[in-house]
Amino acid sequence: RCQYRTLLFTDYIMVRLTAKQANQLNSPTRCRQNTIRQYCSWTSWFNIDHPGGNGDFERLEAIRFYYRERVCARPTAMEVRTTDWVAAADTGEVVHSSLDKGFWCVNKEQPQGRICSNYHVRFQCPPGNGNGRDWERSDYWSDWSEWGPCSTSVCNDVGIQTRHRKCLSSQPMPLLLVPACQGHHTDRRECSTPPCTVKCQMSCTEGRPNDDCSRCVCQGHVLRGEVHSVTGVPVSGAWVALAGQPKVILARTNSKGHFQLPDICSTSSTLLSIRKEKFAPLTVAAASNTTGISWVKAVLKTTEKPYIVKHPEDKVRYEGGRVLLCCKATGSPMPDKYYWYHNGTLLDRKVYKYEEDLVLRDLKLEQSGHYYCKTSSSAGSIKSSPALLTVIGKWSPACNPIPEPHLIRMPVDCVQPGTDSPFYNAGRCPQNKCAGSLDYDLRCRDGMGFCCSVQTMETRTIDCGSYNLPIKMVTQCSCHKCVEPTVLVRGRVVSADNSEPLRFGHIYIGKERSGTTGFQGDFTLHITPDTQRLVVNFVDPSQKFIDTPKVFIFDKKGGSIYHDVRVMRKQLPVDLNAGENNSIDLGEIKGEDPIGQLLIPANSFHKDNGDVYEGTVKASVTFIDPRNITTAAATPGDLNFVSDDGDMLPLRTYGMFSVDFRDESNKDVLGAGGVQVLLDTQHVKMQEHIPKMKLWSLNPETGVWEEEGGFSYTTTTSGRNKREERTFLIGNMEIRERCYVKVRAYMSDKFLQTEQLEGVVISLINLEPKPGFSSNPRAWGRFDSVITGANGACLPAFCDARTPDAYTAYVTAMMGGEELEAAPSSPKMNPNIIGVSQPYLDKLNYQRSDHDDQALKKTAFKINLAKPNQNNFDETNGPIYPYQSLLACENAPFDANHFRFFRVEKDKYEYNVVPFEETDLTTWTGDYLSWWPNPQEFRACYIKVRINGQKEVMIRSRNLGGTHRETTGQLYGIRDIRSTRDMREANTSAACVEFKCSGMLFDQAEVDRSLITVLPQANCRKTSTNRLLQEYLIKHPPTALNNDTHGFTMLAPVDPLGHNYGIYTVTDQNPRVAKEIAIGRCFDGTSDGFSREMKAETGIALTFHCPERKINRESLFQRLQTNPGQTLSQMARDMREMEGVQVRRSRVVAFPSEQQGRTQSRRVSSTSRRRMNIRSSQRQ
Repeated sequence: RCQYRTLLFTDYIMVRLTAKQANQLNSPTRCRQNTIRQYCSWTSWFNIDHPGGNGDFERLEAIRFYYRERVCARPTAMEVRTTDWVAAADTGEVVHSSLDKGFWCVNKEQPQGRICSNYHVRFQCPPGNGNGRDWERSDYWSDWSEWGPCSTSVCNDVGIQTRHRKCLSSQPMPLLLVPACQGHHTDRRECSTPPCTVKCQMSCTEGRPNDDCSRCVCQGHVLRGEVHSVTGVPVSGAWVALAGQPKVILARTNSKGHFQLPDICSTSSTLLSIRKEKFAPLTVAAASNTTGISWVKAVLKTTEKPYIVKHPEDKVRYEGGRVLLCCKATGSPMPDKYYWYHNGTLLDRKVYKYEEDLVLRDLKLEQSGHYYCKTSSSAGSIKSSPALLTVIGKWSPACNPIPEPHLIRMPVDCVQPGTDSPFYNAGRCPQNKCAGSLDYDLRCRDGMGFCCSVQTMETRTIDCGSYNLPIKMVTQCSCHKCVEPTVLVRGRVVSADNSEPLRFGHIYIGKERSGTTGFQGDFTLHITPDTQRLVVNFVDPSQKFIDTPKVFIFDKKGGSIYHDVRVMRKQLPVDLNAGENNSIDLGEIKGEDPIGQLLIPANSFHKDNGDVYEGTVKASVTFIDPRNITTAAATPGDLNFVSDDGDMLPLRTYGMFSVDFRDESNKDVLGAGGVQVLLDTQHVKMQEHIPKMKLWSLNPETGVWEEEGGFSYTTTTSGRNKREERTFLIGNMEIRERCYVKVRAYMSDKFLQTEQLEGVVISLINLEPKPGFSSNPRAWGRFDSVITGANGACLPAFCDARTPDAYTAYVTAMMGGEELEAAPSSPKMNPNIIGVSQPYLDKLNYQRSDHDDQALKKTAFKINLAKPNQNNFDETNGPIYPYQSLLACENAPFDANHFRFFRVEKDKYEYNVVPFEETDLTTWTGDYLSWWPNPQEFRACYIKVRINGQKEVMIRSRNLGGTHRETTGQLYGIRDIRSTRDMREANTSAACVEFKCSGMLFDQAEVDRSLITVLPQANCRKTSTNRLLQEYLIKHPPTALNNDTHGFTMLAPVDPLGHNYGIYTVTDQNPRVAKEIAIGRCFDGTSDGFSREMKAETGIALTFHCPERKINRESLFQRLQTNPGQTLSQMARDMREMEGVQVRRSRVVAFPSEQQGRTQSRRVSSTSRRRMNIRSSQRQ
């Protein structure tokens, strides 16, 4: 074991080790010779330095200073790894090590501007009890000397080499005594001499072999070449070498990108290697001719950090099975090394024998967990998203057969006797994948997924007091094929200044064009199931708007996410003389100084072929100014970059600009070199940010910001593709102080746990600090969005532990294009409504957007981003969590502190006999009574009802099976909606009432004409029915009985009727989208329009007259005045009846007995009717 550990280190040491260092590190015999029947031991890992500053220095002297008792006096070996457990030899970094001095890595020695990784070390020591004292032996051997010369000097012969060492003592020795060490003073080994020199055997068709017989040379022949970037800018200082000898630099390009190589044969297939920092290496072939001169033209592409294009996917397997996890990355140059991690621990490549893909065989339970890959190239590293591998025991069920509790809200008028609970437990299956029967188990993506879903359901009857309500209750779960929902991303692209739509804009996903925006700027994207990161680039072919890459969040459960995309309008071009020095200001806020400036030297513009452009340049520079908060939504990308360790980390900005230089005559794109970017530091409110300033550019294909270089001087279009229009970010730096903010969204302002909304897009805008760390409400530094799940959402944000108001943020919520309201903060701050307890709430200074002005919208709130103090109990329960506590934020219980949004949609209720969550399409169950019969296509149907009356009225649709033999007379569901007032017409309101569409059921075998009853829940009378609708129902039998004047009954039409019938039908791949579109058309009263304001005069199917009831009953005071005797007698009888006492009636008024009895009977019956009417109205 000792020897293995020592040799293990020599495998991991990297570069720049001298022969002496190698001997010191590869000395396994020392430990064995100094001990008898004992083993070497290793210390714990030490990490006393970090790679910031000059580098990472793990010096032995410093380690002994901090851990004096834990390191022996003379280590025999050392092992070095990064904190990600990557061996030092595999990092590609320049490092140094010595058993006397330790280990060190210098930042400035690393290639291409990289910095050292974070390393930790451990040492191998002679045996002892671990406290270091037994290691301090009195007698010990010195280090071996260098190996002596070989005993033979004849070529291709074998001889002997020797080396020596001395026995020393750490204690003073008496005169004439020498230390006694076990072992030999001399060591011998076999050596060999180089092979005998032979004559070069290389055959050259032209020229002769060179002196070292490595290639053919042709005296007098010259190879000339030029090197340009993809935009035609000459690349100076590039290294030129032969591909077979890349380290032997033969020439460098001059300022015009030219080079020449003498003595290169023209007839040979010579391959040249051309390299330069921040450009991908290129190998090109030299063209041969007979003129004595050959010519090479090379085009270098800038390096691009690796980017994951295929992430590993979640898998479920049984114990003893096997699984394949795949990972693939691209970049320039292509990544050449892959590493796999299990729960953060590096897997041994020698054991698992992996490259891009990882295969695990004979799975064990302990192999469950998260797996991710990390890949690297000379340009950097990147980590994939983690994949969850679940290993189920051989005898364990693939799915828990016992359903989980799931509460369904009952209708308002449903009061369950004995419980008075408005909820009923219908049960549901756990929403997780399970191990099914696969046809082949070694695919990157399983051919079909298996999920825990419904096995059996039973029909139960809920006693609602006055009526019964059927419900399908889940009784058993099992493993079935997963429902594969269609994942959609929708939205609208408009300008940031005046909301002008981007008409017929081109949509790119990666390099592929995937669609076009509509006339109103709308778009719909179908997302493939394996998509992990969606980067969409919107390109305006008319050149009115700048190209805008966006990183869209989406709902993998099938929810359609709506994005309101804002794009910046291009600035009008200005004329520049290419032969003169030019400057362009950045930032045009009225009354404010520019944030920065572009300085363009004379003769900096180049054509596509590399020629210097001389003439007039049309220059358009569009600047996104963070001092204008309205531009935050137009931020391209997601303001993230990839660190050297491969982690995605956030940035904050002091501005972004997009450049577009064109030839005045033919409008061709021009490249520009030597452009300086200047930033006015007065706009940097946090002075410690200034030394960290860098210039970044956005890769439109990956949506990731890439460092362009030092901030004060940069080339704005170096090496970029001509078609590619890049956005540049100035003054950006990484901020390590980060937190997460917990937010939940609800169906109503009751904030019930069972009414949480999934699929809501929560956005957070970080505001820029002003002097003194208090936030400037006009400026922003970052923009993030997250989708709510079953347990809310956690949004990343910058925060500060010392000053509560160092950073602040605005938070908004949107669902399907609809803005949600935030919990109110005025007139009085209520912690129970906001969701955050005191005193932390005061520290966060929560304020809704209408806090100071009630006329403003209520759809946002502002908070201080005060990092929680972990020593303060009041701040350890949310709603702000430290960045390292992401899991605590994501798994926070419902009663933990959180911020709240809610839908302003009151008096609306939906009940399905077969429960289904429209925000999670995977909860769909195939049943004859399912409201939506097909999980891939959803058809929403609405009928528009007009109400003539002073008050708004609740309207119910009761939906039964009509003509299908399996569903006739059975309830599908109930829909309740309150009518909406028409603001343009007095005493008029209307409602868009959803009903069950007719059509095929889930078995796709037979059509069911649903039986629909529309019933206003008030004193209403039907006054008219749409004539066209009546004619249609008559012409398409069977016809439902419709004799009730207080309601309307029909067999729902199969055809998608339009607004002329008062029926609105929309089919979509997402139920919420279908319903939103149908409701918008119904409100507008048209078949293709959309409105949020009710128009009660158009597109009506039914009209009801709902007058207010007149109260004719006299008050007690009035009856006492008109007939006091009779009134008092009646009051006495009523009191006796209440007490259960029977008394003989006495005549008070001179009426005949029969008449009196009849009068009292009428009075009592009248009173009883009034009581019944009162109770009835209360129930309604």
